[in-house]
Amino acid sequence: MLLLLLGIVVLHVAALVLLLVSTIVSAWVVNPNSSSDLWTNCTTLNGVSNCDPADTGVWIQAVQALMILSIIFSFLSLLLFFCQLFTLQKGGRFFLTGAFQIFASLFVMSGAIIYTVMNSDWVAKSESYGFSYILAWVAFPLAFISGLIYVILRKRE
Repeated sequence: MLLLLLGIVVLHVAALVLLLVSTIVSAWVVNPNSSSDLWTNCTTLNGVSNCDPADTGVWIQAVQALMILSIIFSFLSLLLFFCQLFTLQKGGRFFLTGAFQIFASLFVMSGAIIYTVMNSDWVAKSESYGFSYILAWVAFPLAFISGLIYVILRKRE
């Protein structure tokens, strides 16, 4: 049982780290001379780097909010898991923890979908998706799977 709990916590922390990295690092869209993320657009011309704030459009603000909400819900889910681990009665299920983690996964999925759809209007065709964008998509199934595991999991002694 201890190995199962350790595995679940490692899966949850991995999803949380992926969410943090994908939200913070400036590599959602990259090309050899520029990179952009949810917060800044950076360009390099003749060795001089210039970073400007991200677009103030409604869609980018929605993506920012959804990514931050996914981090908050995932972190709260981890705290709830540890609280329920010590307070839940034998045989109880971790429904609240699972619900929070599933919400976190849906938030990151929604943010990535909005970014994908609206990206074509904002970014030049010569640029490609960076690793932060891919990490956001990888975090979605990890968070969703860990949420489902929490819902199925029963507390034992």
